[in-house]
Formats: sequence, structure tokens, C-alpha cells
Amino acid sequence: MYRDARRIPFWLDRAERPAAREPLTGDLNCDLAVVGGGFSGLWTALLAKEADPSRDVVLVEGDRLAWAASGRNGGFCAASLTHGYDNGATRFGEAAMPEIERLGMANLDAIEATVERLGIDCDFERTGEVDVATQPYQLAELGDGDDVLDAAAIRAELDSPTFLGGAWDKTGVAMLDPAKLAWGLAAAAESLGVRIIEQTPVRSLNAESSTVELRADHGVIRAERVALGTNVFQPLLKRLRLFTVPVYDYVLVTEPLTDAQLESIGWRNRQGFGDSGNQFHYYRLTADNRILWGGYDAIYHFGRQVKPEYDDRPATYETLAGHFVQTFPQLAGIRFSHRWGGAIDTCTRFFSFAGTAAGGKVAYSLGYTGLGVGATRFGAQAMLDLLDGRDTEVTRSPIVRTKPLPFPPEPLAYAGIQLTRGALARADAHEGRRNLWLRSLDRLGLGFDS
Repeated sequence: MYRDARRIPFWLDRAERPAAREPLTGDLNCDLAVVGGGFSGLWTALLAKEADPSRDVVLVEGDRLAWAASGRNGGFCAASLTHGYDNGATRFGEAAMPEIERLGMANLDAIEATVERLGIDCDFERTGEVDVATQPYQLAELGDGDDVLDAAAIRAELDSPTFLGGAWDKTGVAMLDPAKLAWGLAAAAESLGVRIIEQTPVRSLNAESSTVELRADHGVIRAERVALGTNVFQPLLKRLRLFTVPVYDYVLVTEPLTDAQLESIGWRNRQGFGDSGNQFHYYRLTADNRILWGGYDAIYHFGRQVKPEYDDRPATYETLAGHFVQTFPQLAGIRFSHRWGGAIDTCTRFFSFAGTAAGGKVAYSLGYTGLGVGATRFGAQAMLDLLDGRDTEVTRSPIVRTKPLPFPPEPLAYAGIQLTRGALARADAHEGRRNLWLRSLDRLGLGFDS
């Protein structure tokens, strides 16, 4: 099913992918330098230029725009800034959540408005997401609101024998084409005067003088202010190196469904879906009616390593393909056209954090843990407000005012992550019951259940 699939993200495998921009050759000066050409950097550059057209903005990317997490994700653009209400309430308390939820929904609204205003063709569909119960014990976790679907109702939306119920968030998630969004943001930023440099890894950051120096192989960028959108890659600030770890996620994409295949499963409302388990799948339709099917495994490699060879993992594809057929037996025999993997930057609270360094000349936002399609816009605004020294509803948010606990150094990080992965798998196999290790993490504020 998957063995002949192309080993490249479906989103990037198209003729309309823009050609790579020229690398840096020589030195240059600017007001704001943005490091990273994924969603974090692209939103930062665009918002900075829209807020102050006179600001000279340079964005520098080590490879090509959106080649990493921004071009390898499932295209779920969520309003949540805290990886779900319960996770946020655990960190900040119930009283803080109405404002955090409002900020998240405003952020998603702003993304939709920007896509429409700038004419970015990224297949934006605000169809929502259904949280699916596939085990009886998960039904109680769905709640009892108007958005809850029983087995018959959810199978009328998407027909799978594994579905026992679900909860449909109809407004808080949009489906989109992440690569086309990134390319559209880049084009819009350039039209406003942002200079974009690709194929130029930044090797070091020096903030000891009045300007910040970013050193590359063939030149230096000197900037009054710097925003770091490097996320999963080793931070240029040493103080951040224990705050995130790279966890690998994997995806399969089918060939386009025929009309008969699509009719056999329904899916007329085109919403996204995700399982309720700790080891969960996420799945959605693409614009040409392929099924994107990802998740379940979350693989961490010793030493926080990010390597190209980790992007392909046949054992995980075998697992994903088997689960796909269990979920959609009526599609048995369908072939997968694309397979890929990529690293997600996760932190101990499972959603982003932001801050400054070098006396306020450098800002950062990272740790998105799979929420980067939507939350990076919020993180970009946080970085800009922090760099400008502005007191805003964004900088007043506890998301920005607090930081997660760091991970321990190796070998403790590897041992702890592997122990947690095993415990989560056992919880899925035993009706969600969390063992002593997971309960201890919960008490320390380090636990998460999906």
C-alpha cells in the first residue's frame, strides 16, 4: 500500500513550488532580522511590515521556505493556543481560560481574514474538527454538549466501524494547504518590501554590540532587532537548548478517492478528525479528495537529534497503513501516493512560550507541539510586541508571561521520554488508566493525555 509512495511531503510535491531564493553573499544591515522561513518567521515578517511599512525587514532561511514543519504537517489550523482547554486550565487555572480562548479564536479569525484580504489561495476551509471516541471509556470524555455526536450521528458524517461517538468543534479549527499558505505569506511580505534570503543557515548570534550580528557562511546580517523562529532546530540562544525536544511524526496520503470510494465513507462536510487516545491519528481530506492520515507514533531520538534519515520510518508507515484499513475497511486496497516524516518541537507544557534576550534586542517563540499552523501567528505578534516593548493583551497573556520547565539533559531526557511513551501506550490499552509514572507527571505539571 505505501511502499511505492513518494518520499516527499504531498504539499511540497508540486510544480508551483516557488524556486529557491538566492543565498546571502556579503554583509547587510536592517532594522529587523527574522531567522526561520516557516510560519513563525513568515508571520513575523509580514506583521512587522504591515504595522510599520518603513521598517527594513530581512527574513533568512537556512534551507527553503516551509521545507520543515511548516510544509510537513496535516494542515489543521486550530484556534487553541494551549493544546486544548483542559491542558491550559491545568497550567493557568479556570479563571484564565476565557481570555486565552478569546485570544485564540481572534487569532484564527485574523488568519482567515488575512487569507481573504491578501487573496492567498491555500484551500482554507473552516470546517472544524471532530474528536472521535473509538473505545467505550472515551465516550465520557466527550462531554454532553450540543456538539456531541452518538455513534449513528458520527458515522453519518464519516462512516467507520471503529467510531463510537464524537464531539465536533465546528468553529475552532480550519483545514488548509500549509505549503500554499506559507508561499502566499512570503509573496505578500515581499510585495511590501521584505527581503527574503534562502539557503543560508545562520551559524551564530552575537548581541554584544549595539546591533545584533547573525553570522552565516558567506556574510553577516546586522540588525537592530532579531526575531527567532527556529523552533525544532538548535536555538541560537544557549539558554533555550533544554526547553524543547524534537519528536518525529509521520504521515501517509492516499491517491485521490473516486466518487464511489468517497460515497462509501461519506465525509460531505470535509471536517478534520482526530482520535481520543494518547496515541492518536489525525486525518482530513485534501482539496483533490485524498485522505491525509498521520500521527500515532511519536519518535524521539537520543541527543535531541534532527537528521534527514529520520524523515522516513517504514515501521511507522506499516502501523499507520494497518490502522487505516481497520478504520476504513471499505477502502481496502487503496494505495498511498506520499509518505513522509518530520520533527515537531515540543516543550514540557505542550504549547508555545516566548521571551526576549540580549536586553530586549532578541525575541523568540517556540515549543508549539503540533499547533504551529495557527499558533505561530500569535507567537509572531508576541515577538514583535516584546521587541517593541509594548504592553498588549498578547504580552499580558500567561502564555507569554510564563515558561515551561526545561527537559533534563541526556541521558535523563531520553529515559524519561521513552518511559512516558510506554506508559501512555499502556494507558490506551487499559481504558485510559494512568499509572504511577503518569500520575506523578500530572502532579508536577508535566502531564498530558493526548
